[in-house]
Amino acid sequence: MAASPSPTEAPAAAAPRRVIVTGADSGIGKAVAVTLAGHGRQIGITWHSDADGAARTGEEVEHHGAKAHVRHLDLTRPEEGAAVVDELAATMGGLDTLVLCSGTGTATLLMEMDYARWREVVSVDLDGAFCCLQAGARHMVDGGRGGRIVAITSVHEHAPRVGAAPYCAAKGGLGLLVKVAALELAEHGITVNAVAPGEIATPMTGQEDESVLVGKERPGIPVARPGDAREVAAVVAFLCGPDAGYVNGASWLVDGGMLQMGPQAGSHLTSNDWRRP
Repeated sequence: MAASPSPTEAPAAAAPRRVIVTGADSGIGKAVAVTLAGHGRQIGITWHSDADGAARTGEEVEHHGAKAHVRHLDLTRPEEGAAVVDELAATMGGLDTLVLCSGTGTATLLMEMDYARWREVVSVDLDGAFCCLQAGARHMVDGGRGGRIVAITSVHEHAPRVGAAPYCAAKGGLGLLVKVAALELAEHGITVNAVAPGEIATPMTGQEDESVLVGKERPGIPVARPGDAREVAAVVAFLCGPDAGYVNGASWLVDGGMLQMGPQAGSHLTSNDWRRP
């Protein structure tokens, strides 16, 4: 009787053929879905509030030669995430790659926030991510081919922001969930990593489809501008590919050096404006 394979003999993940990207109707999720599209691939696209945006993402995905599968997903009901992942995996005949991009946030001071809003943000950003991650991992384990899971967190996985208590709490929790999943799933050939963007020109920052190179001076960011969603997607694509097989449990900052500015930002502030969202 052959010996059981050791963790180092687990199947190596191939190029992503069957992919789910949550929150792919706009912004980073859309950029990721389009970047991962290619001939012979299937891309599951979920959306919450923008059906037209999801349809446009699907059109771009298919323009790149992939088959798009578009589904509605409301992670204020977190367990719906598992059901949608299960249905998409069944439609595609399995799952190789899962990218968790769904998210929401706040601009409300802690003392002024009601519990319902706190729960909404944590439900979407953490509970929903858990349900999707767990369901996706089960399909990858059952498939026996390994896999890739990437969660979009935020620089606020690592550093707080005034007015963003539930967002920071959820993204910090998601960052540690990624690390636990990375430990537990590695023996199955599945890697789990986070990508932590800074300010990116997306609907969440009110800058969708705007150039990050024109009229966007940001003195507090070393590269002096916001990021483009496609710059985040490029890092996600690497983590989802076969060349990233030895990257596991990491959080990749895509922030133009923003988090390196802590002492400089603190010593160069000229007003108390930072105390308000």
